[in-house]
Amino acid sequence: MTVPADEGAPADGGLRPGDRRLLEQYLGHLRVERGLSDNTLAAYSRDLRRYLRDLAQRDLEATAVDPSDLGEWLQALRTGADGGSALSAASAARSLAAVRGLHSFLDAERASTTGDPSRLVPSPSLPHRLPHPLSLDQVEALLEAAGRPGTGREATERSLRDRALVEILYGLGARISEATGLDLDDVDARERSAVLRGKGDKHRVVPVGRYALEALGAYLTRGRPALAAHGTGTPAIFLGSRGTRLTRQAAWQIVQRAARDAGLEDLPQPISPHTLRHSYATHLLHGGADVRSVQELLGHASVTTTQLYTQVTVDSLRETHAAAHPRARKGA
Repeated sequence: MTVPADEGAPADGGLRPGDRRLLEQYLGHLRVERGLSDNTLAAYSRDLRRYLRDLAQRDLEATAVDPSDLGEWLQALRTGADGGSALSAASAARSLAAVRGLHSFLDAERASTTGDPSRLVPSPSLPHRLPHPLSLDQVEALLEAAGRPGTGREATERSLRDRALVEILYGLGARISEATGLDLDDVDARERSAVLRGKGDKHRVVPVGRYALEALGAYLTRGRPALAAHGTGTPAIFLGSRGTRLTRQAAWQIVQRAARDAGLEDLPQPISPHTLRHSYATHLLHGGADVRSVQELLGHASVTTTQLYTQVTVDSLRETHAAAHPRARKGA
C-alpha cells in the first residue's frame, strides 16, 4: 500500500489530498473486511477527520507520528486546543479507538515508518458507571403506556406496533438496530425464537417469551397491514407511517414517549432503548441465569462486558440487605 505524502493545500474540509485518500482506503477496508455498519463508519469518519486535520495543522504525517505526537493530540481533544469542542473522557477514548484502528491498519500494510505508535498511548480514565435498570413495575408501566392509543390517523395500529416494539426490546434484550432490523422471516412463532443481527452482521438466535409473541402477533394481525398499505412492500416487521422500515430514531422516540406517558421521565438516567436491554440482563441474573448464558443472549463478544451486570445485581442485594436485615451495618 502506498500512502501519498502531503500534496499542498488542505482540501475536503481541511483534509490534505493524501489524507483524504488514506481515509477512503481505511474506511473501505472497514466496510469490506470487517462489515461495519454505515452508522459506525460515519462515526469513525468524524473522529478520523478531526485527527487528520490536527496532524495537518502540526505538519505531521499519519505514517510518521510517534507516541508523543498522539499524546499531544489526545490532550488537545480534551481541551479543545485543536480547534474543536472539548471532549469528555468517554468521547476522547472513542476517538482514540478509531485512531488506533487506523494506525494498526497502516502498520499491517507496512505503510508506517514508526510501526503502531498508538499501542503505547493509554486511554483516558473513564468514570465507573453502572447501568440503572428499571424495576419490574416500571417495565410494566412502560409497556402499558406504549400500548395506549394516541390520537391521529391509525392511532390504534401505531399503539399495537409500539407495544410490540417495547416488548421485543425488553423481552429479547435486543439492541435498537437489531429490533428495527427484524424481518418477518426472522421470528418463528412455533419455535418461539428470533434471529437477531448484531454488530458486524453477526447473527444469534434468541428465545421469544409469551408476552412478546402475543404483542407481536396482535401487531402483525391488526396493525402492520394498515401501515404496510402506505408502502411498496418491505419484509421489515416494524414499519413507519410511510410503510417503510421503522428508523432507529423513530424507535427511540417511541420509547421516550412511552416513558413520558408512564411518568418515568424523572429517573436518575433517561430511559432509552438500551435501558430495556440493561433491564433484561439484570432481571435475568436476578432470576438465577448464569453470566455465560446472559453473554450469549446479549451477543457480547466478551464476558467481561456482561459481568458489569453482576455488579448491578450485587449492589441491589447489598441495598436490600442493608434495608431489611436487623443487624446490617448501614455504613458497611
